[in-house]
Amino acid sequence: MNDYEGISGYDEFLDDLTLMYFASVDLTSGNLLELDMMPLQMRRFQLVYASSEDPDLLLDTLDQESRKFGTRIIRKPDGRLALSWPHDQAERRLESALHESSSPQG
Repeated sequence: MNDYEGISGYDEFLDDLTLMYFASVDLTSGNLLELDMMPLQMRRFQLVYASSEDPDLLLDTLDQESRKFGTRIIRKPDGRLALSWPHDQAERRLESALHESSSPQG
């Protein structure tokens, strides 16, 4: 949570939306097995379930941005968003994207 609620002029950024993360990790390897995200909205410094339209905006934005890492964001029947990826390909694409972003540009 943050204290930006009520500051006008930034409505297009949907700064009242946030995600609660639920990660499952393999205890032996440390690999991410599953990542679910629950869209929430901050109202009067309380977290409530986001309205039905707002998670669609989050889903579209996160899905678009995650594609460069070989991942997708999908909606589960319970309203959560979930990270989806072909496990063997995602690791290689993530390493490649991280390498490209850290390379000096000439």
